[in-house]
Amino acid sequence: MSAQQLADRALLNLGRGLQQSGYRFITPTPLTHDRVYARLATPLAMNLRDVFGWSMPFDRDLLPDALREELQHADVVEEHDSLWRSAVRWSSLDDLLIAHSAYPTTQADAVFFGPDSYRFAQLIDAHLQQRFEPIKRAVDIGCGAGVGALVIARSRHDAQVLAVDINPRALRLTAVNAELAGLSNISAYHSNVLDSVEGEFDMIVANPPYMNDDRQRAYRHGGGALGEQLSVRIVSESLGRLAVGGTLVLYTGAAIVAGEDPFLAAVKPLLGSDAYGWTYRELDPDVFGEELEKPGYERVERIAVVALAVTRLR
Repeated sequence: MSAQQLADRALLNLGRGLQQSGYRFITPTPLTHDRVYARLATPLAMNLRDVFGWSMPFDRDLLPDALREELQHADVVEEHDSLWRSAVRWSSLDDLLIAHSAYPTTQADAVFFGPDSYRFAQLIDAHLQQRFEPIKRAVDIGCGAGVGALVIARSRHDAQVLAVDINPRALRLTAVNAELAGLSNISAYHSNVLDSVEGEFDMIVANPPYMNDDRQRAYRHGGGALGEQLSVRIVSESLGRLAVGGTLVLYTGAAIVAGEDPFLAAVKPLLGSDAYGWTYRELDPDVFGEELEKPGYERVERIAVVALAVTRLR
């Protein structure tokens, strides 16, 4: 095995150890995380949830020997004087355990998981419960920690599920998360949207970044004036890759300006053909209100979480 494969195996074993311990953690927004930290004069982990959920520094003797060794072998531990800190965080999604980047996600290649991930999973679950046609082939674009791919793969065991991303760290974590979940029908590929994969799909899902991030971090920056560019591109490039009866399920955000939705205005012309049927709705009318204080958002009155579902009819 290569050094990378050995590290990934150790990360997988770490996840299995946490599962066996009964570990569970529901990840809040970064703003809520900030507020919880602010209550503590000096954050210091007292248990596994503090270490792997709240990303607190900890005394190395806090962990059982087996977990401590796997953390070291996975090369995801940071040393700060006499304390350690895990560079990987573990979050619960129903019965799944998801590895992703530790808080705060300041690195350019950070792999984010949070409330949007839970809503995205619920959106896909709802679609799958209403769909009775077989899904032979599906893809999760910009897979991140692999949430979309995992939800589809565990619901449709016969489906070939692709998880694609431009971030190598995301692909590594997706592969670990898939193996931890016991799902052998997921394959992770490096791809800029669908550039590196071929063929048609019965289901395409995506939860792209939708902020205008001044640091242009991959998991946050959507491009364009208000973060909508990547979402529009995904719609444009996905339509021609849907099999007949196939559906694109896109979860994204829309920065509303003077009551108007610029993302919807941009994709409507793409959906004018009678070859497609589509629905569009706001899942949450107001998220990440703190972003309105940042440059570029002076005219934005709210950021809405929206769901676009497009089905190829013929």
